Amino acid sequence: MAYDEGLAETLRDALGALPGLGEKRMFGALCFLRDGNMICGIRGAGGLFRTGKEALEEAEALPGVAPAIMGGRRMGGFVEADEYAMADDEIRARLLDMALAFTAMLPPK
Repeated sequence: MAYDEGLAETLRDALGALPGLGEKRMFGALCFLRDGNMICGIRGAGGLFRTGKEALEEAEALPGVAPAIMGGRRMGGFVEADEYAMADDEIRARLLDMALAFTAMLPPK
């Protein structure tokens, strides 16, 4: 699996010492999890964020952000950020904030 290690470090720094934080390779990506629930991931130079269905419209309105498609099917509650969105500190931070807000409501796995 190929992913941008610099981007992985950027997300690690942004997530800091979040309680229950973990990493796992899944969906062809390096994923970051909170108590076993996926927050976000990196595939190549792009990202995958679990914003939840309530925040999809807001997330998809951001430049470089689109519905997450896997195996020809839309992944409910997830968006993909292209390499330009991931390079933009403000867009990446907004997506991460949405993903953290959503995953904070999920029970631990």
